[in-house]
Amino acid sequence: MLVFPNAKLNLGLYVTSRQPDGFHTLESVFLPLPWCDALEVLPAETTSLALTGIPIPGEPATNLCLRAYELLKADFNLPPVQLHLHKVVPIGAGLGGGSGDAAFTLKAVNDLFSLGLAADRLESYARCLGSDCAFFVRNQPVFAYGKGDVFAPVEVNLSGTACLVVYPRLHISTPEAYSRIRPRPPRHDLRESLRQPLENWRETVSNDFEDALTPYYPVLGQLKEQLYAAGAAYASLSGSGSAVYGLFPGLDQPPTLELPAEYVVWSGKL
Repeated sequence: MLVFPNAKLNLGLYVTSRQPDGFHTLESVFLPLPWCDALEVLPAETTSLALTGIPIPGEPATNLCLRAYELLKADFNLPPVQLHLHKVVPIGAGLGGGSGDAAFTLKAVNDLFSLGLAADRLESYARCLGSDCAFFVRNQPVFAYGKGDVFAPVEVNLSGTACLVVYPRLHISTPEAYSRIRPRPPRHDLRESLRQPLENWRETVSNDFEDALTPYYPVLGQLKEQLYAAGAAYASLSGSGSAVYGLFPGLDQPPTLELPAEYVVWSGKL
């Protein structure tokens, strides 16, 4: 079985509190981004994981795809599988690439072996693997709150909007990003702000990590301004970075930016 785990964008992100267990609560809107990895899951004589594409740090045994399979295997009599992940979505970019791989592994194993798990049950498994993994089970726009794993419907439609995502090959780890953040109440009602015309979002839809990280990584602010200069109606850091994106309504393709050759760019329609 071959599937294509996609990335996500954050439309706004407010870090609202730090809990006694060390986790933070947040508010954000998650939006599927059609920038995809490739994942193959096949029955095999022994369980194995092959990794190609972008190098993934850490031991293969800790890979989220393998952990997702083992999570289901603990509850079901699954045969061994051969997993092959071809990594395309950048790591440490705030695009949820690893979380998408984990969730798509759960869905692929569920389908391949006819486990019959409904979406809500798959989401429960996904929450064991990471705070935003559950989003990729249904893979549709949601208002996310709590640890980023509780969802509510949201009114946002960017279908057909041209999007440009720039990853400056800067890996910002999640622990580092949260160590620099100061939780605070949301400055705006995010869902209400996103109901307004896209051109108004620049004033009311923000990502708390931008203020926290840009003083240490000026390239984030420079990319955002470059996207606005190119005509973006809205530009923002995604997640805790370091990918920065711009939205260009009414265009078939976003403009091309002059960027260093080592930067990784995705462009297309949402």
